[in-house]
Amino acid sequence: MAEPIEVKRRLAAIFAADVEGYSRLMGADEVATLDALTARREILDGLIATHGGRIANTAGDSVLAEFGSSVDAVRCAMEAQATLASANSSFPENRQINFRIGVHVGDVMVRAGDLFGDGVNIAARLQTLARAGGLCVSGVTYDQVRKILPLSFTDLGAQTVKNIEEPIRAYEVKAQGEAASSALKDASSSSGRKSLPLPDKPSIAVLPFQNLSGDPEQEYFADGMVEEITTAIARLPWLFVIARNSSFTYKGKAVDVKQVARELGVRYVLEGSVRKGGNRMRITGQLIDTASGAHIWANRFDGALDDIFELQALTEAISLSKMALQLDPSYAAAAGLVAWCRGIQRGQGWVRPTGPEDEDGIRLAKLAIEFGTNDPDALWMAAYLLSIVGDQTTALSALDRALALNPNSAHAWGTKALCQSLRGAAHAVVAVEAGNRAIRLSPLDPLCYVYKFSVALAYLGARQYHDAEVWIDDALREQPRFHASFRVKVSLCGLLGRNEEARDWLVRLLDLQPGLTIAAWAAHAATFLAPETKALMIEGLRKAGLPE
Repeated sequence: MAEPIEVKRRLAAIFAADVEGYSRLMGADEVATLDALTARREILDGLIATHGGRIANTAGDSVLAEFGSSVDAVRCAMEAQATLASANSSFPENRQINFRIGVHVGDVMVRAGDLFGDGVNIAARLQTLARAGGLCVSGVTYDQVRKILPLSFTDLGAQTVKNIEEPIRAYEVKAQGEAASSALKDASSSSGRKSLPLPDKPSIAVLPFQNLSGDPEQEYFADGMVEEITTAIARLPWLFVIARNSSFTYKGKAVDVKQVARELGVRYVLEGSVRKGGNRMRITGQLIDTASGAHIWANRFDGALDDIFELQALTEAISLSKMALQLDPSYAAAAGLVAWCRGIQRGQGWVRPTGPEDEDGIRLAKLAIEFGTNDPDALWMAAYLLSIVGDQTTALSALDRALALNPNSAHAWGTKALCQSLRGAAHAVVAVEAGNRAIRLSPLDPLCYVYKFSVALAYLGARQYHDAEVWIDDALREQPRFHASFRVKVSLCGLLGRNEEARDWLVRLLDLQPGLTIAAWAAHAATFLAPETKALMIEGLRKAGLPE
């Protein structure tokens, strides 16, 4: 009788990597994909060894390794993604080998060199949350490395993942400042931040103002001032203004205005600072011509704090918005915000169709339109919810009004793209044009994934499946937890006959939406999606294997 294999337990930093879209790549060209994967694995395996790691398990396109140090594991992951991105730069986008990586620190079981246990499962699930070419770490890992490595972290919140009882705190990791290696910088420039052409009218980005007060409490004032400036000049129809969300991606970073100009596609940049001392406030500003680097305007404003206008903090929670409405029932911005939040709940499938959340959202959307006739933000937020519950006629009317007030509103253009895409193939061209307009106005906007989803849905409704897939893949790279994008991706794989890939994506979709069925999705989409687009979606979901 064979001797039992000894099982040991130890604490380790677990590194899990997997290739994004591997089934698709193999389906397109098995030989070329295998050759490319072999070359990438040589890079990855070498870096794991260099950083003191040990490869424990491998299967196909996946790699599982352990490190004695969380710092070594994260440092290895960041260097690997930078180096691999550089290696990808000579390949067309649809042939690039992009790994997702997850890192977790926890207890593991070791048997014959292989790793097992919840620690391994968590690292593997974190990998599925990462962007292609990105890294996602657990809260435990974050606590151990955040003060040691010069990285920036985005809190993704508590994530419920398959086969893990407790939610996992997850963080997306990015390099920052001088610590980014040259390869990582090359990867950044080659993976999305391409130079944009200048518009046919004067163009400007208002960068975040520096808080020179030494008082963190003044950050809100500096940020609020920039938002007010951006909102004010965006109303000028002869000026092309980059949206605040894209400009604020540069907050806290040492930036080269010429690089900003290339990435955002603008001729002018406004930057400045705020300094508070006692009861006095000093605000400085400089307008820079990025073509020459010259300061074409600069000024300084001094005054007492008593003279500064009062800034309103726009609430983000439905409950707080409703408290504001109790104080002022005609407060259109608060009503619009509730409607937008309800629209997100509805679009994600977190609430049942035609339930009380819909009723609440519709009521407040109509209130926002009634009292927000001069507030483009209240109008587009109301339109978002109305589009999703099926009242696209009212939504488009509100959006036309919003765009007349502010033709530079990326969010209004993006919502128009969504609204038109829901109306079916006859409106696909308008949807695509509106989505592209939104992305051009705010190319780094955190909501770009919604605009790209809308364009993808429009192409799907028009039966242009390959175009739809390009856009939905881009949307998923930007936000890999948006349920609607996953549903479109699964359906497209089914419609394109890529059965293996469809099953892979379906597993990931059901991780996000356990218990999803054809009937449940059909009920969810019944109120807002054009019948022909709905029928195509159901056909693709059914071919992918979604249960009836």
